[in-house]
Amino acid sequence: MLYFLSQYLDQLNLPGAGMWTYVSFRSLLALMLSLIISMVAGKRFITFMKRKRHIESARDAEIDPYGVQKKGTPSMGGVIIVGAVVIPALLLGRLDNVYINLLIVTILWFGLLGFIDDYIKLKGNKDGMKPRYKLLGQLALGCLVGVVLWLSPQAVVRENVTIEKDGQSSMVYHKSEARKSTVTTVPFLKNNNLDYYEVFSWIKDGKVKRACGWILFILVTTFVITAVSNGANLNDGMDGMCAGNSAIIGTALGILAYVSGHIRFASYLNVMYIPGSEEIVVYICAFVGALIGFLWYNTYPAKVFMGDTGSLSIGGVIAVTAVIIHKELLIPILCGIFLVESISVMIQIWYAKKGNKRGVKQRVFKRTPIHDHFRVQQNQLLTDCKYICKFPTTVLHENMITIRFWIITILLAAITIITLKIR
Repeated sequence: MLYFLSQYLDQLNLPGAGMWTYVSFRSLLALMLSLIISMVAGKRFITFMKRKRHIESARDAEIDPYGVQKKGTPSMGGVIIVGAVVIPALLLGRLDNVYINLLIVTILWFGLLGFIDDYIKLKGNKDGMKPRYKLLGQLALGCLVGVVLWLSPQAVVRENVTIEKDGQSSMVYHKSEARKSTVTTVPFLKNNNLDYYEVFSWIKDGKVKRACGWILFILVTTFVITAVSNGANLNDGMDGMCAGNSAIIGTALGILAYVSGHIRFASYLNVMYIPGSEEIVVYICAFVGALIGFLWYNTYPAKVFMGDTGSLSIGGVIAVTAVIIHKELLIPILCGIFLVESISVMIQIWYAKKGNKRGVKQRVFKRTPIHDHFRVQQNQLLTDCKYICKFPTTVLHENMITIRFWIITILLAAITIITLKIR
């Protein structure tokens, strides 16, 4: 919004108006504005929720081994995050950019989905929204994103081409024409681009093969968005855990988006040049700023929980950003923590069902998602249940678990960026 106003003021030769056209300037403003909104609105939101007695009953019975009581802590703090992201994005982003619009729709869509789930929980139903309705909402957004990227004339790429000189790779440049493409980045491969339509190489008709490639792209997009949003949701179980991890992941995605939108950097790193993707950096800065501001109130001991309103929105933004910049296959590395959290739950459920068929109580972990495994006391274990993994035998402080997960995420983010040069 302010971008277009600045263009008008620049035509009037108003000093300083031209600064608003720079992505770096607007990105830093978005970071600061979202941080301030999140911190200021957070205090008011907590006061309001406590006055209305909107608290998360699901954690009322939670036993902290260090005696910190979390009973009566307000939930739905994701409203703070959503607002602190959307307002700077609307003010400082280019609203004629399809990527910005997609990301705004994503956070509002998942925010509404999570809000309904949290509201049902506040009304006494601890199970919240029925899983099939939540899954349907995630799948619908995934299909929407895939179709928009398929049909939008702005969603194009300029693929990289390597020129060999004297038998050695000497130069990387980008094709002059921008085109619709289902190409994505594959880590650790020399030719690190994969076109989804190549999966259907056995189809002779070019148009049919290209259409099948786009259908596969939409299916992958839908799967990634659903998986990451659920992974973020599972990661939200300790104070500051999900917000901290997601801020680190968002920073890495911002770097990748800036590189993809800068033709010289894209050529140097031998990645696809995606015109317009640099505008995503403005949104990502608002996203990271909102999460850091939320940590002011969400770090141990938390004064507010983000709830599904926040965790689903966070996961959705991360997934859609990765899809837009054609880096969705890097998600298992970048969001490794989310992946492990999800796998731990699936293993636990599978092993428990396997034991139930034989009439035996058995578990792999003390508790899942995996971060809860490290803070369960021995006296909380079921005496008639067989546990495979009892390590560690001592209880770790929640702060220690959270910070160690942050450190692992920083390492995974660094590895993700390094994969651009490791082939």
